[in-house]
Amino acid sequence: MTADARPAAPALTERQEARRRRILHACAQLAGRGGFEAVQMREVAEAAGVALGTLYRYFPSKIHLLVATMQDQLQQLHTTLRDHPPAGDDAAGRVAGTLMRAFRALQREPHLAEAMVRALTFADRGVSAEVDAVSRLTTAIILDATGLEHPTPEQLSAVRVIEHTWHSALITWLSGRASIARVKTDIETACRLIDLTPADRSA
Repeated sequence: MTADARPAAPALTERQEARRRRILHACAQLAGRGGFEAVQMREVAEAAGVALGTLYRYFPSKIHLLVATMQDQLQQLHTTLRDHPPAGDDAAGRVAGTLMRAFRALQREPHLAEAMVRALTFADRGVSAEVDAVSRLTTAIILDATGLEHPTPEQLSAVRVIEHTWHSALITWLSGRASIARVKTDIETACRLIDLTPADRSA
């Protein structure tokens, strides 16, 4: 069964949602201090004040947990950006500014960034729902920055290329193979695709 064909998970109760948030917070704290290796399920359970079995019911593996943590971090960024949208006259500039804002947030927590990106890289088909959620959020953040209400297929393709470039830039920066200046240049270059793609004249 594909991720799209799976039945929707039942909505969490207020108490369950609070427990889930404690787990994600504990994971982010541990990862922020020691990166990927510091996130051990038993330590996360203890820090969150839940039983180990309960933790596994929410997140079947460390990879599930870290990808969900990245989703949570992106959701917080998305909320902040909607409250304080990027300024600028052209879509490319707004998107580049938005992604660099996200990059700087990750730069402040390099161990956490390393853990989340590493988990995203290691994720297999069993984590497809969580990976898809991260991708959808990244796409939504980019589209919000463009200001496009009715993006064309070409513009959506450009958004995907920008998303891939941003992800690749994160990996090369975390591995020490790219400077922040190069990351900025690569992201700005990819974002110019938005202004080069044709608009939907029928909208």
